[in-house]
Amino acid sequence: MTDTPHPTTAYKILTAGQWAHFRRHGVFHGAPVDLDDGYIHLSAADQLQGTLDKHFAGQSDLVIAEVDLAALGESVKWEVSRGGALFPHIYGPLPMEAVRGVRGA
Repeated sequence: MTDTPHPTTAYKILTAGQWAHFRRHGVFHGAPVDLDDGYIHLSAADQLQGTLDKHFAGQSDLVIAEVDLAALGESVKWEVSRGGALFPHIYGPLPMEAVRGVRGA
């Protein structure tokens, strides 16, 4: 592990239905896997394609939300996950104000 600071941007992959609910309510409390694990899973830019391949293969109508981690403060924890890599996790809700942009997958 290096002493390189963590990125300030990460990505949340959502289904179209999850994105619509998020937009309507202005806050996202998590997908079923997030609720089960107790935190919202995110991926750094270099982890995004691996997450898409592993957890969303064959799915269409996906939305990728670009998340400003600095706006979330101490609710973000970088923790060991797939392949021993550190992934960003949000312990708490994701407010729409922390989303910098969206795009399709």
